Amino acid sequence: MDQSSYQELKDFASELRKSIITMNCYAGSGHPGGSLSCVEIVSWLFSREMNFSPANRADPCRDRFILSKGHSCLTLYAALAEKGFFSKEEFKKLRHADGMLQGHPDRIKTPGVEFNSGSLGQGFSFALGCALGAKRAGRDNRTYVLLGDGELNEGQIWEGCMFGAHHKLNNITAVVDYNKFQSDDLNENITALEPLNDKFKAFGWQVIEIDGHDFREIEKAFYRARTTAEKPTMIIAHTIKGKGISYMENVPKWHGSLCPTGEERECALRECGCGELA
Repeated sequence: MDQSSYQELKDFASELRKSIITMNCYAGSGHPGGSLSCVEIVSWLFSREMNFSPANRADPCRDRFILSKGHSCLTLYAALAEKGFFSKEEFKKLRHADGMLQGHPDRIKTPGVEFNSGSLGQGFSFALGCALGAKRAGRDNRTYVLLGDGELNEGQIWEGCMFGAHHKLNNITAVVDYNKFQSDDLNENITALEPLNDKFKAFGWQVIEIDGHDFREIEKAFYRARTTAEKPTMIIAHTIKGKGISYMENVPKWHGSLCPTGEERECALRECGCGELA
C-alpha cells in the first residue's frame, strides 16, 4: 500500500470518528467507546476490502458485513453514510422512533444493514450461515463479521467456531475488536479470555493477531484470510477502547449510555475535528 492510499484510509477513519461523536452528541446517548475502537477495521472493510455498495446491496453475490456487536452501530452508520447509503442528515435522528438509525442495527429501517444484531452471539451465527449458503450456491463472495471481546463470553460463539471449522468456511473472516473491556470493567475481571489465540486455533481456525489501528497490519491480515484454503480466519485485533478521544481511551464508563457534555463535549468535538453541531 503506497503512502497516498494509506492517507486515504486515515482520512476515511477520521471522518468515521467525526460522525461517531456527532451522532453521540445529537442523540445524547449511545456506545462511543466500542464504536471508536473498531474504526480502522471498519474503514478498511468499507473502503478497500468489500464488494458492497448502494448499487449492489440487493445482489446475492455481494460481500456481506455483519456487525455482531450491534451496540457499536455508530461505526456502521458512519461507514454506510460515508459510502452513500444515506445522508448524514439522518444522524440528527439517531435513536428517534421516527428515524432510520436505531440504537442497534435494523435491516428494515436502515439501507446497508444486513442483520438486526444486539443479542450478542447471534450475528456470528448468522454470518456463518451466510458463508455456508454462499459456498453451497457456488458463489465466491465473502462474509465479514465483527465481534466484541466481551461477546466471546457467549457459548454461541464457540458453537459457531466448531461449525465454521467443520464446514471449512474459508469464505468467512471474523474479527475480534479486542479492546480488553466489556460493559463496566476489564474482561479479565469479569470472565478472562486468555489464551485467546490458542483457543481459536484449537477450534480449527486460522488465527492472526494484529494492531487493530495499523492499516498496514490490517491489509496483510485480510490478504492472508482471502488466500487461505480449507479454514475460516479469526483476526484478533488489539485495539484501544475510545480510540481518538483522549479522555475516553481505556475508560470503561464510555462503553455506553453516555454522551459528553460541557467541556468534555467541546474536547471530543475538537479532537475529532468537528465544529459546533448545527
